[in-house]
Amino acid sequence: MPDLRDMQLLTSLARHNHFARAAEECGISQPAFSTRIRNLERELGAPVVKRGNRFMGFTREGEIVLTWARRIMVDLDSLRQELEAARGAFTGRLSVGAVPTALAFVAQSPMRLRQAHPDLLIHIKSLSSSQIHQGLADFSLDAGVTYLDHELPPGLTADPLYEERYVLIASVSVAPRSDGPITWAEAATLPLCLLTRAMRNRRILDEVFEQAVGARPSPVMETNAFTAALAQVATGAAATIAPAHLAESLEIAGDVVRLPLIEPEVRTPIGLVTTDRDPVPPAVSALVEALKAASR
Repeated sequence: MPDLRDMQLLTSLARHNHFARAAEECGISQPAFSTRIRNLERELGAPVVKRGNRFMGFTREGEIVLTWARRIMVDLDSLRQELEAARGAFTGRLSVGAVPTALAFVAQSPMRLRQAHPDLLIHIKSLSSSQIHQGLADFSLDAGVTYLDHELPPGLTADPLYEERYVLIASVSVAPRSDGPITWAEAATLPLCLLTRAMRNRRILDEVFEQAVGARPSPVMETNAFTAALAQVATGAAATIAPAHLAESLEIAGDVVRLPLIEPEVRTPIGLVTTDRDPVPPAVSALVEALKAASR
């Protein structure tokens, strides 16, 4: 049957999508790496990787094996962390997915975690809410910061962090006024650059516009990154709508204004989502505490 070394090779291959880089990370030659994968396939009686001149992905059976491999390695890493924590500190890798609107908030966590655990390596990925749920299900993510306005998939648990409020960001040449609030109906008349409909943030905005105006907006541009939307704002080509928490973290040029959106005033819950596990891995517990402290 497969051993822990086989599980390590598979998870490394999934991280790098490259045989040579995965072999280097695992400290073995590429031929030895490939031989172990072939031996694993013989033991399992099923193909694990798609064959080609380079790594082309995992087979359907390989994805099943990979999910279990990740789970085994996560549990092994959690065991090691528990033992290290009993001695006062722990090391390891923490992979966190965050919806784009929460990235600025999540980015505060590494500094707080490093103060207590300087050897903890943190990876933060910008993902959609559905990608976060999938990453938690297949153990490629340790935690996710996402919306809590819908019921979570089975097996996940959530810790509320803060409520997302919304502001219009626009140059003075586009905004209807330089200060004070703006209604959603007014915002609908402006040239807007919004996130794509694949993002939960955009679907929330569409729902609010339908409630306030009776129609969805017709943006002049769509993007999956707020940096592109802010570039449109900077040129005066369009306005955008962003969470207040994100807008407050941005360096805004002097000719750009931030106007709170009202009628209605929308508040959407954001929280930390993790796999429902007992015991909770020490690194995940530390992340929960760091993000809760940041939200106060």
